[in-house]
Amino acid sequence: MEIERKYLVESCPLSLDEYPYHEMEQGYLNTSPVVRVRRSDDTYTLTYKSKGLMVREEYNLPLTKEAYEHLLGKVDGRVIQKRRYLIPAQNGLTIELDCFRGSLAPLMLAEVEFPSVEMADSFTPPSWFSEDVTFSSLYHNSTLSQLP
Repeated sequence: MEIERKYLVESCPLSLDEYPYHEMEQGYLNTSPVVRVRRSDDTYTLTYKSKGLMVREEYNLPLTKEAYEHLLGKVDGRVIQKRRYLIPAQNGLTIELDCFRGSLAPLMLAEVEFPSVEMADSFTPPSWFSEDVTFSSLYHNSTLSQLP
């Protein structure tokens, strides 16, 4: 189960070169339900996500590089490229700051995953987060992949 809040970020006041990051590329074989292939650095996965906004089922299966490249050629819509920074937050949480590249730049989205719905509901975001888009499917990566 994935429990996640998502926020737009207009500008990040942090020096991002101080934080670890992953170079990511992902495409969608299907958007309803979500079936995604992703490369994160040198790790490849196939992911299924159920419908939902803040709470969704999520299953990840490892892929080989060859299987990933084969499936990437079958994606519907654009392949998304982004750098994901991992920023420590309150209560042992991690902010995953996605800085999109290519045609989605300069979009930045911050995601925070939680162990419980109660913790997600009581989360106070840092002041540099702007609009809470958790309950808008417009900012799901699967939706972004379909934009013209």
